[in-house]
Amino acid sequence: MPWIIFSTPLAVVAYFLIWFVPDFPQGQSLWYLLFYCLFETLVTCFHVPYSALTMFISTEQSERDSATAYRMTVEVLGTVLGTAIQGQIVGQADTPCLQDRNISAVALEGANRTHSTTSLRETQNAYLLAAGVIATIYIICAVILILGVREQREPYETQQAEPMSFFRGLRLVMSHGPYVKLIAGFLFTSLAFMLVEGNFALFCTYTLGFRNEFQNLLLAIMLSATFTIPIWQWFLTRFGKKTAVYVGISSAVPFLTLVALMERNLIITYVVAVAAGISVAAAFLLPWSMLPDVIDDFHLKQPHSRGTEPIFFSFYVFFTKFASGVSLGISTLSLDFAGYQTRGCTQPRRVKFTLKMLVTMTPIVLILLGLLLFKLYPIDEEKRRQNKKALQALREEASSSGCSDTDSTELASIL
Repeated sequence: MPWIIFSTPLAVVAYFLIWFVPDFPQGQSLWYLLFYCLFETLVTCFHVPYSALTMFISTEQSERDSATAYRMTVEVLGTVLGTAIQGQIVGQADTPCLQDRNISAVALEGANRTHSTTSLRETQNAYLLAAGVIATIYIICAVILILGVREQREPYETQQAEPMSFFRGLRLVMSHGPYVKLIAGFLFTSLAFMLVEGNFALFCTYTLGFRNEFQNLLLAIMLSATFTIPIWQWFLTRFGKKTAVYVGISSAVPFLTLVALMERNLIITYVVAVAAGISVAAAFLLPWSMLPDVIDDFHLKQPHSRGTEPIFFSFYVFFTKFASGVSLGISTLSLDFAGYQTRGCTQPRRVKFTLKMLVTMTPIVLILLGLLLFKLYPIDEEKRRQNKKALQALREEASSSGCSDTDSTELASIL
């Protein structure tokens, strides 16, 4: 909780300053780089303890799974809300595209200068207004979290000594086989969906030709994901988490293949977008729901390893950020080699083909690799039940030991 409390106000200020245009003409790139990196750092200081709270609000596997499902549903809903707010406020202030495909940097600068000062100021104010609204939501949600959540400790952990050092805990965590296999599969599947997410707007604009529809298509994907997360939660409780991973994440493959093969058709594109949202929901929920099982398995094998939960979650978040960075690098380099023209109304044929590969074939290959790694993941439903019984026995032993200690203390005071 202290990390969340102290990072929130600083993150809000950093986020607002990302969208603020400084008056000095030189060094603006450094300004944006500084505050963007600062914001990402502070958001990580929020995200890691926020995610790790799953392990501290209950000791029951079913309750943790339920909490994970609610958390991911609200995270996807938050993405929808942020997309809608940003799109509605700044949508009318977007800079128009440039008709000349072979536009030079000098021409681009000249086009920028044609915008009136009033129009530029309105654009700046629109982005600042959107940043202010989102920052306000950030603060409200953080306050609800701080006031409404209380941490709990495992009974058997309260009797142990001080938590182990970070580096010793890190060495134990990274040598835990199920965790390594889980984060490896999570890395590939996350990279696949981030490639789709990061290039979807350009793909709709230039490859499919739906310049004015990509916001609605993105909204359709995220709304579909929001409404289907509870369905996946029911599915994993009924058929198991590994089965849900195979079915849920692999369901994206036929739809991505259809996108690669279909011609320009807006209705089919919307159908594919809604169907793709179902797979996005599975990719959001299922890997996170498997992480508490890995931690329980680790605690059984390392019963004296207190305080390692944040390490598990921090590296999970790290690989999410890492996948995002790799996705951005792959996309930027690929489009640059293909001859992408910034703000162009049209793009060369190579750019359209590159976008199709980035949104369809490359994610399919990454998904198949991720599913292969999930196949090696050893914790199935039978293993989960065994771990649950073992942990329950450990808690009962700790509780009975705690009661005995209390009785002895009271007897000594009476005597």
